[in-house]
Parts: sequence; C-alpha cells; structure tokens
Amino acid sequence: MKSLLIANRGEIAVRVIRTARDMGIRTIALYSELDRDALHIDLADEAWNVGAAPAAESYLNQEKVLQVAHESGAEAIHPGYGFLSENAEFAGAVEEAGIIWVGPPASAIQGMGDKITSRRNAEGAGVPTVPGITEPVKSVDEVTALGEEFGYPVAIKAAHGGGGKGLRVAREGDDVADAFEGARREADAYFGNPEVYVEKYLERSRHVEAQILFDNHGNGLFLGERDCSVQRRHQKLIEETPSPGLSAKQRKALGRAALAAARSCEYVNAGTVEFLVDPKGDFFFLEMNTRLQVEHTITEMVTGVDLVEWQLRIASGDELDIEEVEPRGHSIEFRINAEDPFSNYLPTPGQVVEWQEPAGPGVRVDSWVRPGTRVSQYYDNLMAKLIVWGVDRETAINRGKRALGEFKVRGVSTTIPAHLAVLDHEDFIEGRHHTKWMEDSLHLTGSGPDSAPAVAEDEATTKRDLTVEIGGRRFAVSYWAPEPPAPGGQTRRRPPKFSDSEAVSSDGVISAPMQGTIVKVHVTAGEQVNAGDPICVLEAMKMENEVTTPNGGDVVDLRVEPGDAVTPGQVIAIVR
Repeated sequence: MKSLLIANRGEIAVRVIRTARDMGIRTIALYSELDRDALHIDLADEAWNVGAAPAAESYLNQEKVLQVAHESGAEAIHPGYGFLSENAEFAGAVEEAGIIWVGPPASAIQGMGDKITSRRNAEGAGVPTVPGITEPVKSVDEVTALGEEFGYPVAIKAAHGGGGKGLRVAREGDDVADAFEGARREADAYFGNPEVYVEKYLERSRHVEAQILFDNHGNGLFLGERDCSVQRRHQKLIEETPSPGLSAKQRKALGRAALAAARSCEYVNAGTVEFLVDPKGDFFFLEMNTRLQVEHTITEMVTGVDLVEWQLRIASGDELDIEEVEPRGHSIEFRINAEDPFSNYLPTPGQVVEWQEPAGPGVRVDSWVRPGTRVSQYYDNLMAKLIVWGVDRETAINRGKRALGEFKVRGVSTTIPAHLAVLDHEDFIEGRHHTKWMEDSLHLTGSGPDSAPAVAEDEATTKRDLTVEIGGRRFAVSYWAPEPPAPGGQTRRRPPKFSDSEAVSSDGVISAPMQGTIVKVHVTAGEQVNAGDPICVLEAMKMENEVTTPNGGDVVDLRVEPGDAVTPGQVIAIVR
C-alpha cells in the first residue's frame, strides 16, 4: 500500500494521516467547503474538495468519494469512524472498484451492522445477549406487549445504527408511543432506515467493550476491554482501561466471548464488541462496531499497539504476529466536546478564540482544533480527545485532573468542567458509576469559566485579560468591559434578541437556544400548555434537544414547523 485516501474529517482524519505518513504512505484528504482550512488538509500530502458543508453533499457522497479515489490514484480507503465507516454498500463498492478497503468485508459489516442480525449471530456463537427480540417491531402495540412480557423499562433501538442514536427508553406503558416514534424518527434520520427492535433495559449496568483484531489468515487477538460507563444520553464522555468493575476471570471470559462474536461473521480488521455488565457481574452482548472506535486511544496507551497501523497492515495482507498482549498501567480518555455542561449540555458551535493543549508525562491529545477554528453545527461536536496514562488508576485520575486544568479553551463552551467534576466524585473514584450515573448523580450549577457576568441587555462588552502582581505574587485577572465607542462617538449596542420589539418585551417568548433544525413540533397554535411542556425538538450537532415552555398558557403564536432551520434567539413560539 503506497497511497491512502482518508474518507473523513476532524481528529480521526488527523489521526490516520499521522500513522500513514509514519509508514511512508502517501495520504489523500477530503474536505467540504466548510473545511477548506482544516488541520487534516494541512497534514495530508494532497487534498480534494468533495462538496458543500452538509455531510450528505460531501463526506457521505459515495459517488464523489470514489471519483476522487480514482482520480487521485488512491490504492486504499480508510473510512475512520462515523460517516461511511459502517456502510456495507460503500465497502462493497470500494472492493468492486479494485480499491483496498481498510476495514472488515461488506458481509461482516452487514452481519453486525444490523443489530437484529448481530444478536442472532452472537446467540449462535454461544454469546449471552440481553433479553429481547430478533425481529423489527412495527407498532406501538407490539412494543407495549413486549414491555409487559419482559417487564419495564425496555429499550427501543435502531436496528441499523449505534452510538446512542435511535435509542429511546420506555419506563412504563405510557412512554411507549413517544419512545417508539422518537427512535424510528432518529433511526431514519441518521441511518436511512427506521427499523427498530426491543430489548430489556438493564438498570445500573456498566458499558464495557472489547477491542479485537483479526487478520485474513484466521488469527484473532483480544487487546483488552474499555469501560465506557460515564455517558450522558447514551453518548460516551469518559472511557478507561482496564475496567475497574471486572475481575481477571471476567476479563478472560469477556475476551473469549468477543472473539467468538467476531468469528460468527468471519470478521477481519479492527473491531469492538460491546457488552452490558449487570450489578451481579454477568455480561450480555450489546452490539459490534465494525470499525475503529473513538476511544481506541486508551487501548494503545496500555498495550503499545498502534491500532491504525495494524488496520493498514491487515488490509495490505500482513499476518497478525502478536499472540497475546499484556496491558500495562491505566489509561483514561476525556472527550472534549463543544457543549455547555452548565446549560444542560447544549451544543455550542462557534469560533475557537484560544486553544492551548496540555502536555507532559503520560499525556496525549488527539485533536483537529487550533485558534481560529470554527466548530460547525453541520458535524459532530467532538473537538479533541485528552488521553492520560498512569501506572495505576489513582495516578491516571490525578494526571487527568492536572491535564484538564492545563487545557485552555475560549470562544466555545466545553465539557472540561464536567470531566473535572466526575474525577472529584466519590462514586467515580470508588468505581461505583454506571451508564445512568452521570444523569442521575452529577448536576453542575453556576456558569462556565468563559461566561460573562450579567450586563445591560443592549450593552456590548468584551472580555479582557491582564496580569497583576500583589505583594510579589502573580495573578491572572479577567474582566468584561464595554466595547469602545464606534467611529463618530456612537456606543455599540447588541442586536435585539428577537426579531420584533413586542417579542423582546413580552413574557412567554420561546426562542431557539442554538442553531439547528426543527425535527418535530409537539403543539399547534391555540393549544393550551402547562409549564415545562415540550414545544418542539431541535436537532443540532447530531443531538436532539427538546425545547420546553417555562410558563403555562395558550400558544398564541407558533412560528416553526418540521424541517425549518433556526438561529440562536429566533422566536419559536409565544405562550400567554
């Protein structure tokens, strides 16, 4: 393999490019109109434009990606994760075009990408699975019947997706209709197929996954597990290895089960088999991700194995010559997302003003951001991954605190304060956390470090930083001051929050908290609502956010419908 096209963007594109260049492989990058100045473009040997900002018109445009592969002379394609990485149709098209696909064969993606088929494969291989069904459900009545059979709560899940997308939990019969509809809608939006299935929802479970490698010669390798139980809305935020909740005996059993599940679909290349571990220590097959995982980095830190290198070597036909790995120490990964943990983790697209990454012993940062980078609402909000290593878990936690404290970001809010709060919590320190722990037990209050104090609504301010010395000690001080007068002596004013003066001065105005797309409207004009009732669902940066009304009354004005694009502060409805 002498040339490689990376069919992705962001930090994973940067990650793959770096290893490929270490191996002497010519790297070919793709970019959308929005990513013209992205870091992965600068690092690659050459770069090709694949279309407009929306992913469907660029990174998901299979025909265009294959066209660039042919025109650039790429011998292989690495899909990263997300986008086309688990698209069996695209993998097959790459193979048919005579291009090396850096990943499992299309048949394995098909077999494990369909969550129903993957359950059947796992069961056939003797791997324990979560109680559930292996057929798609087509109605609310079917789900209700299954809820009564298995006992609530039940999970309604996308049959052709993962990563928490297209997943809703019904805790009782009254929840089924909304959960069924929401799961189908999100499954169709993200994976192009609305099929869903049902399984028992395991309370207080841990999410533990196994990293495996298989070559084309029948050799398989288990590289240890990762605990991904710190998550919110089924989205992982912190991952660590080894799992603090597994014994050596459980670890070996988990590894054997993962290898058996992979063999059931004749798997090749890197993959991850995910399990739920209940409070008794029993584990159940959840799904298989037929690609590299975001959190592959912590496995690399404790094993010394470059997983991207082995992906490329296996795709080139090399035989896996590692018989067993002995993980050393403990590693933790923190996902630095553009979200505001003080505002219910709302996505915060915008321009990064300051970006200073931590460094030092046992610290690694995988990112695509630099000062001036704009985080867009069109793509995932993952800005960077901070990975730390220590000789034991306590050392890794302390190193994580130090590195998070060194990480400086201004311009957009990030999840760093949430990570620090997790590391200080006794439940995490003692390893008592589970997949719902963060939502149930960790609640941040106050405001982030980059939030300005309250000022007059129409007065524009600028954050200023300076250094002072008091009694010989140095202090960094930040303050907000009015912007200087505009030319001609006129004071600059903030633009009105809403589009008309009546909306500004009236109570009951419900505005968009961020830029995004309306995917569902719960109410109609004239309808009576109570405080806290949902008005609509707003999708931004691959996340659905429910917009609610702070007060009860009548919906006297409704200004959006499904499919509408909205901007921050735009009026959605007025309730009086």
